[in-house]
Amino acid sequence: MASLRPTDARLYIGLMSGTSLDGIDGVLFDASRLAVTGHVHTPFLPALRDELLALNTPGDNELHRAALAANAVARGYADVVAQLLEATGTRREQVAAIGAHGQTVRHRPGGIDGYTTQLLNGALLAEQAGIDVVCDLRSRDVAAGGQGAPLVPAFHRACFGLAGQDVAVLNLGGIANVSLLFADGRTGGFDTGPANCLMDGWIARHRGLAFDADGAWAATGRVLPDLLAALLAEPFFALPPPRSTGRDLFHLGWLDARLTPGAAPADVQATLLELTARSAADALRAQMPAAATLIACGGGARNGRLMQRLGELLRGARVKSSAALGLPVDQVEAAAFAWLAQCFKEKRPGNLPAVTGAAGLRLLGCLYPA
Repeated sequence: MASLRPTDARLYIGLMSGTSLDGIDGVLFDASRLAVTGHVHTPFLPALRDELLALNTPGDNELHRAALAANAVARGYADVVAQLLEATGTRREQVAAIGAHGQTVRHRPGGIDGYTTQLLNGALLAEQAGIDVVCDLRSRDVAAGGQGAPLVPAFHRACFGLAGQDVAVLNLGGIANVSLLFADGRTGGFDTGPANCLMDGWIARHRGLAFDADGAWAATGRVLPDLLAALLAEPFFALPPPRSTGRDLFHLGWLDARLTPGAAPADVQATLLELTARSAADALRAQMPAAATLIACGGGARNGRLMQRLGELLRGARVKSSAALGLPVDQVEAAAFAWLAQCFKEKRPGNLPAVTGAAGLRLLGCLYPA
């Protein structure tokens, strides 16, 4: 189903709200140049953030609460679209489509009953934005036996691939995922484990802060070897790709079950940062030992202590931020979902079966016409 409205087919909007729950990133994306020409970030209102976090675990009246949260996410997305259009002087008729991720509250792929749930009322977003909306971008891959994640490696290949070099792209959101851009043209990718979700939750519990700016609190603590070993013993870290994960597994309850009494909170924070760095570095060494470059993006790429540890653990690779290549760290995933909307509109597959494990290439998403 294609829109009958006139559009400038180069322009797409990408909307992303990730497992870090820090809010909504929206970009205006020029598909002809693979370039972001506008960016807006708005944080979630505290009540909505708390409700989205609560909906990650079973609770009372879930269907009603999830529907209301999906409406609230749609209204937040529509507000970001309006801000983007105004800031860039773009008319909605110029935008071919919005690629909207939604808010993941459950991610349980695998088997006949596998599923993934991203809360978003796509119909409401189309009504309020007045632009075609492509959303529910993960479910078709899961239906085809895949993990539904990560979906960004093909976009990373288009943006960051270098001829003759093994390049890795590490997205440090709530969960960390890596794209493997091999010198011979092969593309891989998988989730490596937690990135910010545990560190953010721990500092919120003990210091009332949303995140550990620059890893400063973690830097005051020391890594607890026994706790780190217990965390790394999680079977997920031994799974071969394809693999994906989320808050279904990595949450503060998972951490609490492995803590020993009396651990200093700053030491736990240092250990959680080390867990993120170590699990990502171990996975990269196992799957791409000859990586020449590691490009980091996502909010965790602003954590100076985390970036320092990745550099120390991956001495054979140059570790740098995607911002050094012209794409700021908080715009990469939103741009990827704009690109996936372009794939849908052009009837091109958006998944990579070698990455997700799906039975084959699939057209990803569903369309809510304006």
